[in-house]
Amino acid sequence: METLDDLVARDRRSEATALSIADGPTYDYHRFCTTAWKTGNFLRHQGVRESVTVFVADDEAPQALLSFLGTALLGGVTLFDSVSRWNDGETSNLQALVLPGADADDAAVPAGTNRVGYGTEPSDPAVAHFERDVWSENPSFPPVERDPTAPVLTTGDATYSHRDLFEAAERIVDGYELTADDRVAVRAPFSDPGTVVAGVVAPLLVGGAIAFDGADGTKVDATASVAGDDQSDRAIPVEEARPR
Repeated sequence: METLDDLVARDRRSEATALSIADGPTYDYHRFCTTAWKTGNFLRHQGVRESVTVFVADDEAPQALLSFLGTALLGGVTLFDSVSRWNDGETSNLQALVLPGADADDAAVPAGTNRVGYGTEPSDPAVAHFERDVWSENPSFPPVERDPTAPVLTTGDATYSHRDLFEAAERIVDGYELTADDRVAVRAPFSDPGTVVAGVVAPLLVGGAIAFDGADGTKVDATASVAGDDQSDRAIPVEEARPR
């Protein structure tokens, strides 16, 4: 595997768990891959394409994760950050925003920037509704050939390629001996690229599972976790997972 597209390739579909959520649905690899394809098809209608940037709420939600992968399928670049950063006017030149429904309603955007709301249905008809519109999309995606050196993730200050993320993920897989039997809990913000590497790319790379804790703070049952301050034996520090 060389690019994020490979993580959701057709031959990866199976009944093994890809994403578990303490207070939400469980995605097996079949559902996960198919929904990532549908998300890519949906985001294409929002103008997402090669090299454009999509702002995604730094939210432990399947919609945020799927938007990251859907953007990657189209050759776009994801910026994970807090909704408040957008509202403070610290970002610009974006093709789309993917935010919780009420935040998407309230976000002021320049002409040409599309808004997508998830969870609560947006009240503004100009805002696309993630669940409704993704559900109606084509559940297939044509195979793509992506340059591993193409950008796929940015923090605003630094930009990382598919290769950067994969090399860092392989380092984590080897260092922590992750396998398909592991479930990695995400307990750090996606705005840190180390979280994306250790909490998303690494478990998917080995056929393991991503785990989200519940909205009430309940800890999910996981064999490893990625966190900034978790001192357990199987904690993966975000700073260690950051691309070099």
